[in-house]
Amino acid sequence: MKLNRRTLACAAVLAFSGLATGAFAQTKWDLPAAYPATNFHSENLAQFAADVDKASGGKLKITVHPNASLFKAPEIKRAVQGGQAQAGEILLVNFQNEWPIYGADGLPFLADSYDEAMKLWKAQRPLLEKKLAEQGMMVLYAVPWPPQGIYSKKPINSAADLKGVKWRAYSPATARIAELVGAQPVTVQAAELSQAMATGVVEADMSSGPAGDDTKTYEHLKYWYDTQAWLPKNAVIVNMKAFDALDKPTQDALLKAAAEAEARGLAMSKKTNTETLDKLKAAGMQILPPSPQLKADLAKVGETMLKEWLDKAGAEGKALVDAYHAK
Repeated sequence: MKLNRRTLACAAVLAFSGLATGAFAQTKWDLPAAYPATNFHSENLAQFAADVDKASGGKLKITVHPNASLFKAPEIKRAVQGGQAQAGEILLVNFQNEWPIYGADGLPFLADSYDEAMKLWKAQRPLLEKKLAEQGMMVLYAVPWPPQGIYSKKPINSAADLKGVKWRAYSPATARIAELVGAQPVTVQAAELSQAMATGVVEADMSSGPAGDDTKTYEHLKYWYDTQAWLPKNAVIVNMKAFDALDKPTQDALLKAAAEAEARGLAMSKKTNTETLDKLKAAGMQILPPSPQLKADLAKVGETMLKEWLDKAGAEGKALVDAYHAK
């Protein structure tokens, strides 16, 4: 009887050891994100996680937490840096006050198309990798949002047509644009925008096609000018210690899936932009290219704001812009 108990005990220890070995062979990561699960960025993250699982043979499992369910948008970078989350998705321009280079893709009219936005990303990425490495992190990939255009109650042929117009300002950049074109900046958050347009508090707004669709802007403002003012990017970042703890094949699987997610995300952004602009058009909104005069006027606004940004960003900012123009 004693022998049987001893044998059973040994078997139990061996079984437990086997389970423990199996458990340690699989690594689990959390990846917080700020946007709803139905947003194209979140859908891309879900596919990225599935690809990593498959490519690593199940050794790395990434759980995506969309809609700020794990951490709020401003908290995600700090959570990844501190190791509370192994990876996370951030909107780069949200951290411009910390370091001006984060805001490079929010500079109006610097990169005014998807191709230019990705060219800017190639120039921005080495600087970003260096900064994140100093903070114990690395970047996996980045995907641009659809381009920003101008919604207006009336036709706009030049910047002069914006003089005195009640212009929604929801960021320092949009407030500064209003000042430079002589519009009247009105601070209105997204949740209040529809009511503000309905009551005439807002007569113009600079935003993307999807944002206009979300807020039903077409019910109040009938023109959208495709200025492609800027295409801000979401970046997926990872804690360096968490990455270094992975074996080489798993690291390679992660980086390969990240490169695929960047290419797929770009295509998804373009598709989302086309689909939402079609919906705006179907709802009665006029989707128009900016006139040559308006384009020239806005380019001057961009030059002024770029100079102001360079004064803050210093040598690093100049190196980035020079590298962008050289590509």
